Amino acid sequence: MILGLIDEAVASGARQSRACDVIGLAPRTLQRWRAQGIGDDGRAGPKHPPQNKLSAKERARVLEIANTAQHRDLSPKQIVPMLADEGIYIASESTFYRILREEKQLVHRAPSRPSTKRHRPEEYVATGPNQVWSWDITYLRGPVRGMFFYFYVVIDVWSRKLVGSTLEVEESAEHAEAMFDAACKREGVRRDQLVIHSDNGGPMKAATLLAFLQSLGIVSSFSRPSVSNDNPYSEALFRTAKYRVQYPRTAFESVEAARRWARWFVAWYNTEHRHSAIKFVTPHERHAGEDLAILAARAALYEAARAKNPKRWTKGTRDWSPVETVVLNPALNTEKAAADAA
Repeated sequence: MILGLIDEAVASGARQSRACDVIGLAPRTLQRWRAQGIGDDGRAGPKHPPQNKLSAKERARVLEIANTAQHRDLSPKQIVPMLADEGIYIASESTFYRILREEKQLVHRAPSRPSTKRHRPEEYVATGPNQVWSWDITYLRGPVRGMFFYFYVVIDVWSRKLVGSTLEVEESAEHAEAMFDAACKREGVRRDQLVIHSDNGGPMKAATLLAFLQSLGIVSSFSRPSVSNDNPYSEALFRTAKYRVQYPRTAFESVEAARRWARWFVAWYNTEHRHSAIKFVTPHERHAGEDLAILAARAALYEAARAKNPKRWTKGTRDWSPVETVVLNPALNTEKAAADAA
């Protein structure tokens, strides 16, 4: 049977050494079996139980202690030290865990809520504007210690254009709803064309806001709790905002001053900032499709410079081709494929 499985794997394209590793057999052992005409596993296995194996009585004692009223809500990592303080040693923590697992008793043993495995957010691919948006809220220091203003910003993942923003004195789903309503009307968003991604803040997951977005046919997407990398476009945007020389080193004097700065930043970012991730065109130019002519002109300029003085160019000219797709939260296989291509 063993030889047949290995032959089947090799016939399917696997390497014989790899098939032997998977099945736990040395290639030299396989050769010896074939020479001797052995058709099945010739290994005898252990003839005696391990010397350190717990007796049936000791195993029963482990289960008895783990299920007493004193210990039933505790993990083995807590039970074993408690027993040690009483001068009792029966088995190690790992043995407690193994026995409980074998008896189907290894469950969450505390009254607290068990830990939840958080899955990566779904991958979304944007091939044009107004397909995937990302939004977040950042705090701006106010004139009084502990007082903040709240800068709401929506960024188009594909073009990096700030399609919506507002600055308020509090966080609320109502302000976010008004911002999205204005942004969708301004951008002409149709039903079932847009995904909006955010983190897990209170305004982001408010029932009224989610109901409003659903009424517009917009899909809501959320980051994993406490994982800032799941919302990278908004995080990078706020870093750019707060490291501009125009950003005040001290607190804003008033909400009017904060709003003036916010209006300036949105206009600068959209129409003046040449973004490195989109080949150094402005978000407005890319959003409007003007980047194609700009990048083509740059490519032609570089080709002309190379033709004029080819000795200065040891390789090809700079790649000015536009970025075709942008991926929000790429799946692991997508990340690996991108790394392999690079």
